[in-house]
Amino acid sequence: MILSVEAQKHFGAFALDAGFTSAAGVTALFGRSGSGKTTLLRVIAGLARPDVGRLTFEDTVLVDTQRKVFVPVHQRRFGYIFQDSRLFPHLSVRNNLNFGSWFTSRKRSADFDDIVHLLGIEALLDRKPHGLSGGERQRVAIGRALLASPRLLLMDEPLAALDDARKNEILPYLEKLRDEMKTPMIYVSHSVAEVTRLADRVIVLADGKIEAAGSPAEVLASPSIDQRDTGVIISGTVASSNAQHHVSHVTLRAGEVILPAAGLERGRRVNVHIAERDVLVAVQQPEGLSALNILEGYIIALEPQREGTVRVRIDAKGDILLARVTTLSVDRLGLTVGRPIFAVIKAMALIH
Repeated sequence: MILSVEAQKHFGAFALDAGFTSAAGVTALFGRSGSGKTTLLRVIAGLARPDVGRLTFEDTVLVDTQRKVFVPVHQRRFGYIFQDSRLFPHLSVRNNLNFGSWFTSRKRSADFDDIVHLLGIEALLDRKPHGLSGGERQRVAIGRALLASPRLLLMDEPLAALDDARKNEILPYLEKLRDEMKTPMIYVSHSVAEVTRLADRVIVLADGKIEAAGSPAEVLASPSIDQRDTGVIISGTVASSNAQHHVSHVTLRAGEVILPAAGLERGRRVNVHIAERDVLVAVQQPEGLSALNILEGYIIALEPQREGTVRVRIDAKGDILLARVTTLSVDRLGLTVGRPIFAVIKAMALIH
């Protein structure tokens, strides 16, 4: 599967001018609100016409403004999932699901039972949408889209309207969708946790233009990403879990860290996101802190940033950490390349 997009679109003072190529797997369109993510997704879906552009999927030209080609929405066979589920309130879950298959041939239609099992919605089939939780409604919406046998699934911040508990409920189903159904996805989000957990490739948008593209690990460490999101992804192994305190101990190369997550299976491989804003630098062993995670390392680079700040790259026994400090702190602490330090991690997020 190859999706190729080149699009220019004006909405008042806003201008989208973006292009990218996506292969199979999950491509995330990432950026702050108003960066152009949804506009670009609507162009791909056929819900918006670009002023200038060309869009191809596999061997089919869907849009070519120069040749006046525009394939309408219903002929593209793309599934679109919105922030809200948009289920029919008067229909049962079963009939909402079947609505998707009405728009595809029996030959192409996905298996109803397989989709229901994949999404864990067997017990919901005879209920109406008003009796479902937000996470359950979104799973039904995903099932309805899948039963139309889409060639490509477009997801516009499908978890944005859910609280953290419902997000954690539905993320494993999105992973199963990626890994078992193999349906290619374009996934819009401004959540670091979501895109790093789900995406194979990340496209960063800002002010209607593409600022960066690459793997989640590459993009999160790139200078073009918003300072609040910059960080690293490190792999580790679950050593133990403490249900009383709702934490798990995870072994990294640099040592053991404690994560706010209970019930993780011992020996399981997990990814951890550590934002640079959550890392402090100390030149002596810290004591008496509420921060539970302190890793030893040494400085491998000092990179001047804007507004009197410096990015510190730290090698913690092979795992690379990022920290952002002021130039005043660099001078007062005597930070230099090669100096041993302690990285104090205020918070870290479990990706999966």
